[in-house]
Amino acid sequence: MPSGSLKLSVVMPVFNERKTIEEVLRRVQAVDVEKEVIVVDDGSTDGTRELLQGLGEQDSAGGMKILFHEQNLGKGAALLTGFQQVTGDLVVIQDGDLEYDPREYGRLMEPLLEARADVVYGSRFRSGRQGGVFLLDYLGNRFLTLVCNRLSNLNLSDMETGFKMFRVEILKSLPLKSKRFGFEPEFTMKVAKRGYRIAEVPIAYCSRTHAEGKKITWKDGLAALYFILRFRLRD
Repeated sequence: MPSGSLKLSVVMPVFNERKTIEEVLRRVQAVDVEKEVIVVDDGSTDGTRELLQGLGEQDSAGGMKILFHEQNLGKGAALLTGFQQVTGDLVVIQDGDLEYDPREYGRLMEPLLEARADVVYGSRFRSGRQGGVFLLDYLGNRFLTLVCNRLSNLNLSDMETGFKMFRVEILKSLPLKSKRFGFEPEFTMKVAKRGYRIAEVPIAYCSRTHAEGKKITWKDGLAALYFILRFRLRD
């Protein structure tokens, strides 16, 4: 994965991911690029916190920074905490489950390295690579993306993707506030309003059920609609 002298900051919000976090971190560390890994445990109660504490003690090379929230504040809050620690040139958001695969960082990085985009979204719906997305999730996502496109003059296929990579300068220009799942619409609307170039690339996606630990619900979908409208009208 050629990246010149660029450094990648991997920001990983984690909440109750004891079953998957070690494998995700293994895949992240295996990516052949200069990087730092910033893990933010958002008040886990299933043993993830203790597991991460042990991994931090074993990280003799110091390539991983692990931070802890004393209580669950939300994905957006965990991201904001992680963003404050970023020292790289590019930033990628990596969930702590196995829905998004770190082995696809090169796919996201390409438009940035070629100066074709400032922000890259890993789309679950480009080129038919839907990867087992459940029908209701698919329909809800498509509706939210359509509304976002109409209000922002974008042409996205997957606004709600959790797999986003962007230049670090983006963070410095966006006053991000959302503490829960409102991060995705807030980030998208603010990026669009500032005229940053967004590219989409197709990615593989392995959806999981709520029984397997999926956090987002239909209530978050309603909240996302509210945030799209809110951040379209004001910053």
